[in-house]
Amino acid sequence: MTCSAVQIIEFCPDPYLPDDADEYIVLSGDGSLDGVAVSDNHGGFRFPQGTVIHGTLTIARNGAAFEKTHGTSPDFEWQDYSPSVPDVVSGNQLRLANTRDELLVYENSRLVQKITWPGDVKPREGQVHYLEEGTWDPRPLMLGQSRLALTSFENVTVTAFVSPDSSLAVFSGAVDSAQHRVLANVYELTSTNITHTLTYARKRGVDVSVLVEGGPVGGIPAAEKSAISVLNQSGIPVLAMASSEGGHVPYRYDHAKYVIIDDRAVLVTSENFGHSGFPPAGETGNRGWGVVMEDPRLAAYFADLYQTDTSGSAITPVYGTAGPGENYTIISRPVVFEPVTFTGARVTPVIAPDTSAGITGLLNSAQESIEIQQAYITNESKTRLNPYLATAINASRRGVQVRVLLDSYWYNTEDEADNDEMVALINRIAATENLPLEARCADLGATGLEKIHNKGVIVDGRAVLVSSINWNTNSPGFNREAGVIIEQPGVAMYFRGVFDADWSPAVRSPHPPTDYLKIACVITVIGLLMLLYYYRHMR
Repeated sequence: MTCSAVQIIEFCPDPYLPDDADEYIVLSGDGSLDGVAVSDNHGGFRFPQGTVIHGTLTIARNGAAFEKTHGTSPDFEWQDYSPSVPDVVSGNQLRLANTRDELLVYENSRLVQKITWPGDVKPREGQVHYLEEGTWDPRPLMLGQSRLALTSFENVTVTAFVSPDSSLAVFSGAVDSAQHRVLANVYELTSTNITHTLTYARKRGVDVSVLVEGGPVGGIPAAEKSAISVLNQSGIPVLAMASSEGGHVPYRYDHAKYVIIDDRAVLVTSENFGHSGFPPAGETGNRGWGVVMEDPRLAAYFADLYQTDTSGSAITPVYGTAGPGENYTIISRPVVFEPVTFTGARVTPVIAPDTSAGITGLLNSAQESIEIQQAYITNESKTRLNPYLATAINASRRGVQVRVLLDSYWYNTEDEADNDEMVALINRIAATENLPLEARCADLGATGLEKIHNKGVIVDGRAVLVSSINWNTNSPGFNREAGVIIEQPGVAMYFRGVFDADWSPAVRSPHPPTDYLKIACVITVIGLLMLLYYYRHMR
C-alpha cells in the first residue's frame, strides 16, 4: 500500500443498516481534489471540479442512512439520496463488499493507495477500519465507539480507599458533597444504601443521572429493578445501554464504574454498586480498590465521556419495578484500611476499549516490582497467554519482581481451567525459568473477604492502576470500561499495603505432585542398563 497527500484514512464496508446503506469512506489531505478518483475496480467516483480538501472529507453511499447511524451528515454521497448532501461524480455504482474487496485511490490516473480486505484489514460486521500512524486498525473500533487518546492530568488530589473497609462511607461522602450534579455510570446497581444516597442528593436539588448496563450477564436482577424504581420515583432519570429491536450497542457491555461530582471530582472504582462492593463499615464484602480524584479538568474529561456514552442511539430510559431490595447476609469484619488523601498526583484515564493499551505501557515501565490483584485472568487460548499477563511475565524475565494474586471464590476455582490452574501455570513458568515471579489464590477465610473483585496493578511502588477492566479477551477490547493510572508514591504504597495484607495469608499454589512411580521406573531402567553394560564388559 502506497500513500500520498490524499489517502483513505477510515472506511466501513459492513455497517449494520439493511443493505449496508450507511457504508462510507473518509479521505484525508490538503489541496485540490481535481483528478482524484476512488474505485474498487468495479465502481467508483471522482469529485466535482474545483473541490478542495483541508483535513478530512466523509463520503457516504447514502447521506440519510449515514446520518441515521452517526447523527451527522457526510460531506458528500455517492448515490443521490439526500438533496441536502452534495453528490460526487459517480461512474459505475460503488458497493463495498463485506468479506472481500479493495479500495484504490488515483491521482491523475496514478495509483497512490490500495487497501485490500482481507489483507490490510480483517473484515467484521460493524467494524470501522482506520489508519493511525501508518497502521491499520491498531485496535478493533466498532460503529458508535469513541476514539480517545491517552491524556494525563497533573497535580490532582487523590483520596484512596478500599472495599469493604471504607467504600460506602467514601461514596456517600462524595455524593453528599455535591451541590449541582451527580453523573453515575455502573454495570449493576442493587445497593439500597447507594440508592438512598442518590435520592437524598436529588431531594437537595442536585441534578442526578444514572447510566446502567441494559443487558448484564444473567439479566437485570430483581434487586436492581427495585433500585431503579426508587430512583425513578425520586425524579432521577435512569438510562440503559441496551440494543433496541434490530439495533446494535457500541460496546459488548457497559462495565464501567464511576461517579462525577459537580464539575470538580470523580470517583472511580473496581466495584459494582451493590452491598458486596459498598457495605457499611464493619461488614465484610469484596476486596476492591477505589479513588476520589479532585480536579476540574479530570471531572470535565469524565463528564464528556458520560455525555458521549449517553447520547447514542443505543441509550434508552429504563423503568424499574417495585419489589424487595437486595438480599444479603451481614457478616462482621473489622475496618483495617481507612481512606487516605494525597496531593500532587499525575492521573491518566484508561478508558476501554480506546486506551486499554495504557495498561501494557504501565507494565512495561516497571523496573523493580509489579503487584497484580485480579478477580481472574483468562488466557487468549490454550497456547497464548493473556497479553497483560504475558507482559508482566516478560517483566520478570528482565528481573522485575512480579506477584499475582487471584480470587478463590468457588465460581473462580471450581472448573478445570480457572484461577487455581492459572496460578499453577504461572508458578510452573516461574520454576522452569527461575523467574522472580509468584502467583497465589487469596485465602478468603483468613482475610475475612467475600471475594477478590479487584482489577488493580501496582508498579515500582510509584504508580497504580485502579479500574474496572478484567484481564480477559473481552473487557479491554470490546467493553466500555473506566480506570485511571495514578502516579504518586503515596497512593501506590497505600494500595501496596492493602495488597501485602491480602497476599500474606494467601494460599500458595502447590508444586506439581511428585510422581514416585515414574521416578522408580526411571531408576529401574537405569539400573538394568548398568547391569547390561557391566555384563557385556565382563565377557
